Amino acid sequence: MIYIGLALATIIAFEPLRHNEFVNYDDYEYITENPQVKSGINRESFIWAFNAQGKGGNWHPLTWLSHMLDCELFEINPLWHHLISLLFHTVNTLLLFWVLNKMTGAVWPSAFVAAAFALHPLHVESVAWAAERKDVLSGFFWMLTIIAYLWYAERGGIVKYLLVVLSFCLGLMAKPMVVTLPFVLLLLDYWPLRRFGWEGRNKREVLWQSHSAKVSYQKATMYRLIGEKIPLFVLVAASCVVTYIVEQSGVPADSQENVSLNLRMANAPVSYISYIGKMIYPSRLAVLYPHPGDSLQAWQVIVSVVILTGISAVTIYAGRRRRYLAVGWLWYLGTLVPVIGLVQVGSQAMADRFTYLPSIGIFILVAWGASELFAKWRYRKIGLVITAGVVLIVLLICTRTQVGYWKNSFALFEHSLAVTKNNHIIHKNYGNALYEKGRLDQAVAHYAKALRIAPGYLVARLNIGMIFLKQQRFDEAIVQFNKVLQLKPDHPEAHFGLGAALAEQGKYDDAVKHFNKALQGKLNKPEVYHYLGLAYQQQGKYDLAIQNYNEALRINPRYLTARMNIGIVLLKQKRFDEAVGCFNKVLQLGPNWPDAYYYLGLAYAWQGKYEQAIENYNAAIRLKPDYPDAIKNLEMALKKQVQ
Repeated sequence: MIYIGLALATIIAFEPLRHNEFVNYDDYEYITENPQVKSGINRESFIWAFNAQGKGGNWHPLTWLSHMLDCELFEINPLWHHLISLLFHTVNTLLLFWVLNKMTGAVWPSAFVAAAFALHPLHVESVAWAAERKDVLSGFFWMLTIIAYLWYAERGGIVKYLLVVLSFCLGLMAKPMVVTLPFVLLLLDYWPLRRFGWEGRNKREVLWQSHSAKVSYQKATMYRLIGEKIPLFVLVAASCVVTYIVEQSGVPADSQENVSLNLRMANAPVSYISYIGKMIYPSRLAVLYPHPGDSLQAWQVIVSVVILTGISAVTIYAGRRRRYLAVGWLWYLGTLVPVIGLVQVGSQAMADRFTYLPSIGIFILVAWGASELFAKWRYRKIGLVITAGVVLIVLLICTRTQVGYWKNSFALFEHSLAVTKNNHIIHKNYGNALYEKGRLDQAVAHYAKALRIAPGYLVARLNIGMIFLKQQRFDEAIVQFNKVLQLKPDHPEAHFGLGAALAEQGKYDDAVKHFNKALQGKLNKPEVYHYLGLAYQQQGKYDLAIQNYNEALRINPRYLTARMNIGIVLLKQKRFDEAVGCFNKVLQLGPNWPDAYYYLGLAYAWQGKYEQAIENYNAAIRLKPDYPDAIKNLEMALKKQVQ
C-alpha cells in the first residue's frame, strides 16, 4: 500500500505536466532544435552522443540517448517527454523507499523521506524541465547503485561488485554530479549498515545483525571499506578528467563574465544555507537565481559559515550515538560539493535542480530525528502522522503550483522575473520567446533591460542587432554588431550579423570579409555559407556562390533557399537543364513554394518550352495570385506560344 500511495501522490502532484510545453531555455538545444536528437537512435546519433556535450560542458551520453529514444518513440511531443521524466521520478521515489526500508527496517521514517523526495517543489525543476532529464536519469542509476551495493555488502562476490561498478558508470554517463556516490556509500557503511570493523564486542566478528533491519551485512576495517571503493574513485577521477576536457573544448556557459574564486567561495556557504531555507519554506522558486557577485554582504557569509560550522559540530558530536544525524548532514554537504559553485558553470548562484539528490540527506535527518525526539510522547504516533500528513499535503499543493509555472516559456520567465532581481539571463530568454512569437519590439525591450543589468552581456546586444536586421533597420543593426566586436573582436555571430547588414546595403566586399571571419570563428552554420553565396552572387562570382550554397546544403540538405539560389545562378549561367533539375528538387521537398514554380517556368521559357513554362507560371499564380512577375511572364509565354 505504501508503494501505491507514493506513486499516486507523485502523479497527483505532477499531473499538470500534461499541459506543459517545451520551454525556451535549453529544451531547444537538447531536444527540439537538435538534429541529432530529433533523428532518433541510429549509428550516427549514437556515436554523436558519446562525443557531444551539454550546456555547461557536461559529458552525459546516456542522457542524450534517452532524449533520442523519446524522439524515436514519440517524436517532438512534449507530453510524452514530460511523462517519461515523471516516470523516472516516480520510480526513483519507490526505489528510495525500498532502499531505506531495507537498510533500516524503519518503515514510516523511510516512507516520509521518500514522500518528501517525491513531493518537494524544489524537485519540480528536475522533473518538469525536459532538458533536465539528466537529473532523474542519474537519480535512477544512483538508486540502482545503492541497491547493488546492498546486495554486495550482504555476502560479497565479484559479480555483485561488478554490478555496483556498472550501475555507477551508467550514473556518471547520465550526469557527472554522481561523482559523490562513493562518499555516500561510505556514509551508509557507518549508518545504517554499521559495517565498520569496530562495531560489536568481538572485533573479529564478520557479520552484524541490525536490530531494526532483518539483513546482515559484512563488517570490515575502515581501510578495507575505503579500499573496496577505490575502483569507484578511479571512475570518479576519469569522469572529472573527461568533464574538464569537454569544458575546455566546449562553448562557454551563458555568462557575461567569469566569477572570481573569492566570490565563488563566499557564495558557497550562503547557498548551503539558502537551500535549507527553501527546503523548509519553498517559496519564490525560480529557474535561475542570478549570482550576487560582489554585492554579497560580508555578514551574510560570516553568518552562513557560523551556522554551517555549528550544525556540523553538533551533528558529528551527536552522531556518535545518533548516527543518522551525521550521515544525513554529511550526505547533504558532500553531495552538493560538485555544484555549490566552487567551480562556476553559468551565472547562477544556486539552482533548485541541484537539490534533487542532496535533499535526501536533510529528509533523513528530519525523519529519524522527529521519530526519536517524540519517542516518549504519549500521543507520538498520531502526532507524527498528523504533522507528516499536513507537511506532505502542503508540499503536494506547492508542487502542483510550481509545475504550473513551467506551462510554457512566458509563464516560466514571467514568474522568474517576479521572484528575482537583476536577472539578465531570464530577461534575455524572455526576449527570445517574444522574438519567436514575432513580438519584436517587446523582445528588444527585454534585451535592453538585460543590458542595463549587465552592460557586457554580448548575447543580448547581438540579439538586438539581429532584430534590427530583420526589421531592415540596417544602420542601427550595424551599430549593435560593432559594439559587440569592440568588446570581443573575434565574435563570429557578430561578424555574421554585420556581414548580413552590409550585404543588404550593397557593400558586398565588406560583407564577404565579415562572413569569412565568422567562418574562421567556427560558426559552421548553413546560414553563413548561404549569405556568403548571396554576396558572391551579387558580385557576379557565380562559381564561388554555388560552392558556398552547396556547403550550406551539405550541413542542411533541406535548406531550400540555398538550393533555389543555386538554380537561379545556373539560370544566369544559361545552364538551363541543370537549373530545371535544381528547381524540381526544390519542389519535391517544398511543393507549395510559388517562387520555385516561377523560376522553373523561366528556365523552360528560355529553352523555348512554352507549354511547360505556362504550366509552372500558372502553378505559381495559384499559390500566389498577386505575383506580378509570374503574371507578366505568363502573358509573354502565351504570346510566344501563339506565334
